[in-house]
Amino acid sequence: MLHAQPFPAPQARALPEAFADAWRASAEQADRDGRFPRAHLADLQAAGLLGLTAPLAHGGAGAGLGQAAETLRHLGRGCPSTALVVAMHYVNLAQLPKGRWPKALLDRVLGAGARRGELINALRVERDLGTPLRGGLPATTARRTATGWSLSGRKIYSTGSEVLGWAIVWARTDEAAPRVGQFVVPMTAPGIRIEPSWDTLGLRGSSSHDVIFEAVPLPFDHAADLRPPADWAGAADATAGWGNLLIAALYTGVAEAARDWIAGFLKDRVPANLGHSLAELPRAQEALGAIEALLHTNLRLIRSAAAEIDAGTGPSGVETGLLKLTATENAIAAVERAVRLAGNHAIARHNPLERHLRDVLCGRIHSPQEDTALIAAGRRALGL
Repeated sequence: MLHAQPFPAPQARALPEAFADAWRASAEQADRDGRFPRAHLADLQAAGLLGLTAPLAHGGAGAGLGQAAETLRHLGRGCPSTALVVAMHYVNLAQLPKGRWPKALLDRVLGAGARRGELINALRVERDLGTPLRGGLPATTARRTATGWSLSGRKIYSTGSEVLGWAIVWARTDEAAPRVGQFVVPMTAPGIRIEPSWDTLGLRGSSSHDVIFEAVPLPFDHAADLRPPADWAGAADATAGWGNLLIAALYTGVAEAARDWIAGFLKDRVPANLGHSLAELPRAQEALGAIEALLHTNLRLIRSAAAEIDAGTGPSGVETGLLKLTATENAIAAVERAVRLAGNHAIARHNPLERHLRDVLCGRIHSPQEDTALIAAGRRALGL
């Protein structure tokens, strides 16, 4: 278990940027091994950054979305697998106090997350259900017992599975009229099994394995928020802004890492027939400028939207879905431009650019995916 550390003073906010540089070798190893780099969590906890977005009352730093997004961008430059796990943790630390959980349970989970670095993530996706944003009832079921609940089911794409302290499991009850909602599961509870299944193109170190729950016993109050299925419509809108912008920031960080590498490559590469570095070629400068245009657009979008959310003035979940879509596509385009500039060097395993390309492509799989974001925007434009 990680030990609590004081939160960093304002002058220590450069720490995430330092981790971006320090983690490059371990991020490459995590990608090759397909294993989560646990030492990164120790670094973050020692710096007091794992409780960044938790309320002050629960031992956190009370940081807003703007600071969280800046932190995630730097972590994404260094190790996007770590950054993705931390992003989910940050969203929950910030948004759970705005929900309907029992106070004692909320205090326990947030205190553990902020003070002891016990990571939190919501496990929602199932093989047949897909993402709950597309509708449908989960197969994961909680059955009432004499002492509480017995939870059984399987969740896929469970980011951070091997290092989570708490899972917020999306499940249905076995009642005649099923309710749906959040069951809070300590990951040390009996009946939990992690099946290594995450063997993918990118974010290979994110430990996004299957988690199987086999009659996991839970107290009554760990059914934190149960509602009729229809009552959940629109309930996630407030959380969507945080999730969408942190994802946008993470993949912008990946693209910045690619930009950093290609800039160094252009300065260092001196072809014999040219007599000077590639960086002196106007064509190379123009190409790098196009990458900068994409990245600076992302920064402006993320920072302005985060400032509005921190001020309580918007934007809506539909809008942040579009921002997430735009930012992730810009990030992908930026890395692809870097790949075109580098030629064969871009696909060599000993250079990090091919890893950045594989990682940045994962931006498309996070909810809301392109069709969902565009349909929601189109319906709103049509007044439907």
